[in-house]
Amino acid sequence: MLSKIKGLLRFKGFKLFTRPYELNIVGLRSKSTVPNKFDDELHVFYMVNASKWEYHVFKITTDPGTFWLNNPMQPQGTAILAEGQYLNSHALGLHRGQYKALVQKSPITIMRDYDRNAVLDFYNGKKESGQYGINIHRANKTGTTLSVDRNSAGCQVFANASDFELFLKMCEQHRSRFGNNFTYTLIDFRSVQRRRFRITAYALGTAALVSLVGYQIYKTNKQTKLSHV
Repeated sequence: MLSKIKGLLRFKGFKLFTRPYELNIVGLRSKSTVPNKFDDELHVFYMVNASKWEYHVFKITTDPGTFWLNNPMQPQGTAILAEGQYLNSHALGLHRGQYKALVQKSPITIMRDYDRNAVLDFYNGKKESGQYGINIHRANKTGTTLSVDRNSAGCQVFANASDFELFLKMCEQHRSRFGNNFTYTLIDFRSVQRRRFRITAYALGTAALVSLVGYQIYKTNKQTKLSHV
C-alpha cells in the first residue's frame, strides 16, 4: 500500500519527503458521502534510513460532523478542506488552547457547505483560501469515538486517542530535526466520483441532443417527401 501512496503523490505532482524522520502526512478522503463517520484514513510515513520506511495508517474523518453541517459557525456554511498539498501549513500547538495538536498556521483552501442539512455537499458553493483553524486533532480524550458529531467543524480528526498520541510522538521527532513546520496533503477519492458524474451527465446530455437533432432531421425529411407526393 505504501508504494501506491508514494506513486499517487508523484502522479499528482505532490512532494514526497525522503529525509530520515521527515513526515509525510497524507489524508485519504473515502468515496463514501455518508456524513458523521470516521471513514477516511491518515497515512503517516517517513524514511528511517536509506532503505527503510516507517508507515502507519489511522482512522480519521476529513469531513465535518452533522452537528456543524446543521449549525455552521459561519453564515457562508461549514468548511470542507479541498484536495491539495499544503506546504508548511501546520505546526505543533494547542487545539482551541486545550491540548497539543497540529494547528493551521498558513492559508489552505476550503469549500463551504451552505445547505444547512446533514448531507455533505460538494457541488454547491465555491472554493476560498485563508486561515480557518483547520487543525489535525483527536476526538475524545480516551478510547475510540464512533461518530464525528461536534468533533469536527472541518478539521482532520482522529477516531482513536492512542493513535493520536502515537502521531504526536512522530511529530515531536520531526520537529526536533526539521523545525515546527508540517505539510499536510489531502487526496480526495470522492472528487474522482464527482468528475465521473459530471462527464457521464455531459455524455448523456450530448447523446440526448444528438437523438433530438436526428429526430428533427427525420421529421423534416418525412414532411418534405409528403409535400412532393
